[in-house]
Amino acid sequence: MKRYSIYTLILSLFCFSACDEEFMDRYPQTSISPEEFFKTEEDLRLYVDGLLSLPDMFEYQADQSSDNMATTGAVEIKSIMTGTPNSQNITSGWDWERLRNINYFLENSPNADASPEAIQHYEGLARYYRAVFYFDKVKRYSDVPWYGQLLNPSDEELLYKGRDSRETVVSGIMEDLDFAAAHVWEDVPSGTPGNWAVKAFYARVALYEGSYRKYHEELGLQGSANDFLTLARDLSKEIMDSGNFSLHQTGNPESDYKALFNSQDLSGNSEVMLFNPYDLNKDKNSDINYTVFGTYEQSPSRDLVQTYLMRDGSRFTDRPGFETLLYVDEFENRDPRMSQTLVYPGWVRAPEPDAFIPILNRNFTGYFQQKGYNNTTDNIALGSLDFPVYRYAEVLLTYAEALAELGSLTQADADISVNLLRQRAGMPDLQVSQANALPDAFLTAKYPNVSGPMTGAILEVRRERRVEFALEGYRYDDLMRWSAGELLENIPEGMYFPGLGKYDMTGDGIEDIILIDKDADVPGDPEKETNSLGNMLIYYKTGTVDDNVTVYMENGAQGGTLVTETTERSFEDPKYYYRPIPFQQISLNPNLEQIFGWE
Repeated sequence: MKRYSIYTLILSLFCFSACDEEFMDRYPQTSISPEEFFKTEEDLRLYVDGLLSLPDMFEYQADQSSDNMATTGAVEIKSIMTGTPNSQNITSGWDWERLRNINYFLENSPNADASPEAIQHYEGLARYYRAVFYFDKVKRYSDVPWYGQLLNPSDEELLYKGRDSRETVVSGIMEDLDFAAAHVWEDVPSGTPGNWAVKAFYARVALYEGSYRKYHEELGLQGSANDFLTLARDLSKEIMDSGNFSLHQTGNPESDYKALFNSQDLSGNSEVMLFNPYDLNKDKNSDINYTVFGTYEQSPSRDLVQTYLMRDGSRFTDRPGFETLLYVDEFENRDPRMSQTLVYPGWVRAPEPDAFIPILNRNFTGYFQQKGYNNTTDNIALGSLDFPVYRYAEVLLTYAEALAELGSLTQADADISVNLLRQRAGMPDLQVSQANALPDAFLTAKYPNVSGPMTGAILEVRRERRVEFALEGYRYDDLMRWSAGELLENIPEGMYFPGLGKYDMTGDGIEDIILIDKDADVPGDPEKETNSLGNMLIYYKTGTVDDNVTVYMENGAQGGTLVTETTERSFEDPKYYYRPIPFQQISLNPNLEQIFGWE
């Protein structure tokens, strides 16, 4: 009975995650005979199209797990740091059905009556999907069973196998990606991965694994870290040298960056290497405006705001008193990407005629995200934004980071990578020697494990990654691979207010809101104060988290930053960089042992 249960869990009936209508008209969904199906190149295409799975618009929610966001959601890592995590209450992630679908194809595709080039192309795509699948598993569990072939009920030894080492699994991932990079065609249908998209992911995996091995001593794999970093460097340079991609820019640094995230058609964008197309007219809806803008579940953190440089390239955190600047002052003369990522003072939300006044609320920071938000009332436009899956910007930063971690980033290297991003944003260039001579103290405190003569450059490349990819879902993975999980112990903070009183929130010098004491009464509309424009002030009762108020302040009536939560967080190193195998799976297969202290 136990053996049958394992087989059912791992080898569930075949079904597609994204079904082609023509395919579904021709074949039953739950039973496909390889002799009947894998006959032609068209059959291979239909099957591989069924495997297509791309990140979608909800990637904008992924930063809830990082220090870029405060969240009221039940985010896994927050629950782990504030609870009693174990293998019985952390049960997601151990799903193998997709792997079987991929391996089923790889076993049967060579039998098709198609050219060797076509068979290798579709095999390459399937192996790319298998690499994506296993990369997610490695990030979550490190050591996992590697299955490079289909399993049968009689494969008892394989069904009951234990975890393969991280080295074994990553080696399999890299072999798959190497094959895919050599055989997947460049010319593929829009919205599906082609050769350069495969290589961009290949470089991403190499950078991740190289930096992870470098900074995670518990693995004992530091000796192989540079091999992966070198591969990341070389793959990125190959993409750069191809001349097929360039940063999207029209000469307007105030809007070029934002255009990548509010476009209804990314098919012709020179920077986007792969995108997920949305079209409400075709019942594929991209609208998540309620999430990225509003008081639902997430809000950008003040720590993210403080990471952006000044427009002249100087450090915001070097300014005297930066910790106590008000919202309007924080946005003055900053990196233009900040105002294209976050709602800035004076921003107008359609269809309103006047500047938006940030809404303050309990457990929220007061900052609002506009990246991924379509500022329109057109329902078709709201639901038809394309999502950039791989951007050329990532390739440039992978190249720069790999070189910096290898200790060999030169000014010439920075000029063809990170500085192209800064120039697109209208920012001064990164000067490598200057950064290394005087590393940023604000960043040094965040990453105490970074050392050596290239420290300043590494920190500035990390800043650039955080800024360029802010709220796109990259930050959590970056913190994990840099062994910087302890940063997640810091509870995200919100806007700063020195105390009770009236405040301008739109940048016109006229007060918009008033913070009143927790014991004061909010007057009715006729009695509310008005500003010089004749508009009623917005009232907020202010106190601490134990008070019945509308705004939680660090020091209550005495001011401070907005408080998002108070439950203490604890990040256990190295345990919390990984997840336990669910208890049910250990019960079914005792060979699957827990690692890094999980029970």
